[in-house]
Amino acid sequence: MHNTIHKDVRDLETNIYFVRHAEPDFSIKDDMMRPLTDKGMADTKRVTKALKNRNIKAIYSSPYKRTYDTVKDLAETISLEINIVEDFRERKVGNVWVDDFTAYSRKQWADFDYKLEHGESLREVQKRNITALYDILKNNLGRNVVVGSYGTALSTIINYFNPDFGYDDFWSIVDKMPYILCFKFKNMEFIGMEEVEL
Repeated sequence: MHNTIHKDVRDLETNIYFVRHAEPDFSIKDDMMRPLTDKGMADTKRVTKALKNRNIKAIYSSPYKRTYDTVKDLAETISLEINIVEDFRERKVGNVWVDDFTAYSRKQWADFDYKLEHGESLREVQKRNITALYDILKNNLGRNVVVGSYGTALSTIINYFNPDFGYDDFWSIVDKMPYILCFKFKNMEFIGMEEVEL
């Protein structure tokens, strides 16, 4: 009898759907204000279609335009506000535009502490994203929530739960925009992740 009384407390299952933004306009160098392309805006409807019937109770995003706009149609469709969480922002490269992104990414994945001046290491990106994830988890136990995210930031989260995830794995999702990955928890314990078909 004692066990059944507390079963609902112990077995709270939470699904956090991380949505990598749709296709951005790379001709805009301002990382925070970079918009989606016309294709990217159209693809946000695919995100809505994939998630609108999953009983989503809260939506979060960084303030960056491309992530906010990727989940905006979903938020409007299911009548939820988008909660801004600064710590879900993408990795800060530095104060310069990196022309050889492949070489830069390879260095970062080879050394989680590597960063350019005024930029962030993958370890720093991972730490703030994981902290933000667990804050959301604590406040949403037993619920389904959505988080607007980015390729690199999301990859560091995957790596936290699956340390074998590295540079080659990151590169395999670079062109997947949008991309949805569901992280599953039982109470505060991570129990798995799965890609959501678009």
